[in-house]
Amino acid sequence: MSSLTVATSALAGNPLLEPYKTPHQTIPFNEIKNEHYMPAFQEGMKQHSSEIDAIVANPQPPTFDNTIIALEKSGSLLTKVGSPFYNLLSSETNDELQKIAEKVSPLLTEHSNAVKLNEKLFARVKAVYSQKDKIKLTPEQQMLLKNTYEGFANNGANLSETDKAVYRELSKELNLSTLQYGQNVLKETNAWSMLITDKALLSGLPADLLDMLSSNAKKAGKTGWLLNLKSTCYVPFMKYADNRDLRRELYLAYNTKCMLGGQFDNRENIHKIANTRLKIANLLGYKSYADYELIDRMAENKTKVFDLLDKLLAAYKPVAEKEYAAVQDYADKKGAYFKIQPWDWSYYAEKLKDEKYSINDEMLKPYFELEHVKKGVFGLATQLYGIKFVKNTTIPVYNPEVDVYDVTDDKGKFLAVLYTDFHPRDGKRAGAWMNDFKAQWMEGKTDSRPHITIVMNFTRPTDSKPALLTFDEVTTFLHEFGHSLHGMLTKCTYQSISGTAVYRDFVELPSQIMENWGSQKEFLDGFAVHYKTGEKIPAELIKKIKDSENFNAANFCLRQLSFGYLDMAWHTIEKPFDGDVVAYEKQAMASTQVLPVVPTVCMSPTFSHIFSGGYAAGYYSYKWAEVLDADAFSVFEKNGIFDKKTADSFRQNILEKGGTEHPMVLYKRFRGQEPTIDALLKRNGVK
Repeated sequence: MSSLTVATSALAGNPLLEPYKTPHQTIPFNEIKNEHYMPAFQEGMKQHSSEIDAIVANPQPPTFDNTIIALEKSGSLLTKVGSPFYNLLSSETNDELQKIAEKVSPLLTEHSNAVKLNEKLFARVKAVYSQKDKIKLTPEQQMLLKNTYEGFANNGANLSETDKAVYRELSKELNLSTLQYGQNVLKETNAWSMLITDKALLSGLPADLLDMLSSNAKKAGKTGWLLNLKSTCYVPFMKYADNRDLRRELYLAYNTKCMLGGQFDNRENIHKIANTRLKIANLLGYKSYADYELIDRMAENKTKVFDLLDKLLAAYKPVAEKEYAAVQDYADKKGAYFKIQPWDWSYYAEKLKDEKYSINDEMLKPYFELEHVKKGVFGLATQLYGIKFVKNTTIPVYNPEVDVYDVTDDKGKFLAVLYTDFHPRDGKRAGAWMNDFKAQWMEGKTDSRPHITIVMNFTRPTDSKPALLTFDEVTTFLHEFGHSLHGMLTKCTYQSISGTAVYRDFVELPSQIMENWGSQKEFLDGFAVHYKTGEKIPAELIKKIKDSENFNAANFCLRQLSFGYLDMAWHTIEKPFDGDVVAYEKQAMASTQVLPVVPTVCMSPTFSHIFSGGYAAGYYSYKWAEVLDADAFSVFEKNGIFDKKTADSFRQNILEKGGTEHPMVLYKRFRGQEPTIDALLKRNGVK
């Protein structure tokens, strides 16, 4: 039996292979079982292969419709099966799903290569592409044609048969290595815990955090306070714990994950991933993986990436050094008598911030109860774009904690489905992200609307309090919600370029611009009330948020720049890497370091964005998009942060357009000019 042959009995009654009869044809999570995935994947690959064969066998000369559009529409079942599977692999995984992923990953890579390296299929695509200047196409069709051709050319279609065989093996190896890398990070994070039985060791921790740690212990069948390496524990612990030894221990545990030997060590995976990417780039005619990856980016090449990073480093590092000196001076006055180390930074910086601005997370959290924040964030979208959110409890969910909303426009017309998943679980990877369960597309008069999900790891409610968010968590919510707006408001014809299917260094603009509203009084006044008293957030507290907005902003910028330089270091290698991962990382980040360097820690083994996510040679895009978002928000600041005309322009020129045109064309259509770093420097108080 071939890998694509599936017994009929395995397909019967498989909900993934039948039309969904749920509201808006949403995924019937209540019916799908793990055993349904493998046969459905196999059937999806089988059907896709048949569709490809039909395109190749078409006796008619290649045209945009019979080749490019036909190719765009092919593989719909495979997409339908992969969507719930890969979303759950991040947000609700288990050992069985991970085993299926390990089995199906090489099959999917092999299948994808069979399509991308199909010589006859590429000949038809190339024939249409060669006529691109002669056939009449809309800008969106031109982009689809360009993307389709490059999707083949940049994935080995022009290679010799011998090199195609090499490419197949390399891409299969890369897929498995990145999958293993991500699973190791999750498993290592979940494997670590520390039980504290003496409450005196936890002095300085706020009551909410103590409640959470106590709840962690109870769930584990223990008595005391259980620490873990999830961000909801690690971040506030490093800010508030008086016990320096414990801070150091937690810091070292967090920053040495997947690098101390054992089954979850990722250092060998890093070698494999970096070197395999280099081999693929070389095979395709590029000196480095960054050269290959940056073809379709606003930055265009690594010279421009380094130019941005270097300019920001030059502007921010002197300020960051002054910020560090201020924290050191504060610690000295408080009797620290030691050089501030990384495990001291958040603790003393938070105390200095509190003293300087009389503001901290514990003062703000009572005003950011999750349900109220939801109303505020959803309400912002209503003010800007007229859209509304109504909870739909009839739509199946993959976990009882997930809520689902029908999203409609100002006339009540259905726009999208939005899933929200807010709290950490053992089966959920760290961080926050947006994705889709179904992308948007149009055919004739049918506008098939998207199903969007936003996933986060926010502070849970406790036995005594509802979920109260830190200001950083509110900002994260706004960020991911910005991505969701990009996905929900899209109005494109073709699925492959709708929504967030844009250049990597453009995709963060719609998300990061939303963060700007977080400190605006007019926005906070609309929802931020004390969860007990209902008292509106005081004006002086909002002023403190605004005044403290740039506190240690330069150090935060340098931290992001260090990640960008590290990413580029791994992906600009021009010969196979056989060195020490830790030493190489230290060298890559050296120019950005202001805090003392700890020789034994390393972030590369857990840098999932670049080693198991989609940001390889692309982490700089967060700073690139920050330049864009500061520049773009300056228009709102000038015209009014709820100005309907400005919002309509941003919606029509950015949010609705997906990847239908080059992002700089779209941006200039909104802004009237190319962006500069001036607005960002001004916003951060650097200029």
